[in-house]
Amino acid sequence: MPLPIIDVSALVVPDASPEAKTATYQAIASACEENGFFYISGHGVPQALVDRMDAAARAFFELPVEKKMEISMARGGRAWRGFFPLHGELTSGKPDNKEGIYFGSEDVDAVESIRPLRGRNLFPTDSVPELGPAVLAYLDVVTTLAHAVMGGIALSLGLAEDYFASSYTRDPTVLFRIFHYPPAREGDGEWGVGEHTDYGLLTLLLQDGNEGLQVHTQQGWIDAPPIKGTFVCNIGDMLDKLTGGLYRSTPHRVRNVSGRERLSFPFFFDPGWDSEVPPLPYSEGGRKRWDGQDLRAFNGTYGKYLLGKVSKVFPQLSDEVALKEPGAGVGSIYD
Repeated sequence: MPLPIIDVSALVVPDASPEAKTATYQAIASACEENGFFYISGHGVPQALVDRMDAAARAFFELPVEKKMEISMARGGRAWRGFFPLHGELTSGKPDNKEGIYFGSEDVDAVESIRPLRGRNLFPTDSVPELGPAVLAYLDVVTTLAHAVMGGIALSLGLAEDYFASSYTRDPTVLFRIFHYPPAREGDGEWGVGEHTDYGLLTLLLQDGNEGLQVHTQQGWIDAPPIKGTFVCNIGDMLDKLTGGLYRSTPHRVRNVSGRERLSFPFFFDPGWDSEVPPLPYSEGGRKRWDGQDLRAFNGTYGKYLLGKVSKVFPQLSDEVALKEPGAGVGSIYD
């Protein structure tokens, strides 16, 4: 059974009818309980902006490696921004068959010694000057969309629409990636991204026209092909934890079988750095996860949790961050 497509325009426009909102959040509830994955349409993100960012990203990935390395993650320091080369990111300890760029909220006032994963982005201003403005404009628009979708999720849980915006995501952790997947070679066994779940609350994934994403539903692995004008939306481990397992953080993976160069644009909308993430009051839990983890076992701030997770993706950068962040030692978070 394919993933459902949910029109979220009733959450985006200010004058939507109560009936339209109810239909939307009921559809979201069903999707989150079933597989935690669905497409969204009616999101209001301009296609012209998407096209501008896609064109700039393609221009960047066509550059020679030495030009791309001018904005390498090593230059981003504890802000954890910049480019990583092919096989430079790990999933479950195995190199991914992709290259990419890490971005986040542009925080020009961040003090590096106080908080990691915050600061300025690294942009290829000389080689692809149009990429930076496109990314920043996209981040603004999609952050607004993410707040709206989280409002629908709150309503689906019987909470006030601003429940998350007034608490966990009042100052959200916003992370954005652009990934380039070369075509998979037949029989090589490499995955663009191995089986995993996302760390935080909500992911909004923009795909180009090339397939490759697979989702492990209750019926088994299915393809989640690109559908023009939509985002793939999925919930992460923190929303699974908050709902005590009612809403599912579902494994997914990527293998570029299209025979063409594939780009994807995952946007992660997560709790604020200092937010505690206890289960919601009514959550009972009890559903066994695919990997045996008990998400309820983690206590602490989202920032501490995130550092432990990201440090496993880029172990070469983890020591510097861990040493400077009190109480956030690598290995203290479950794998």
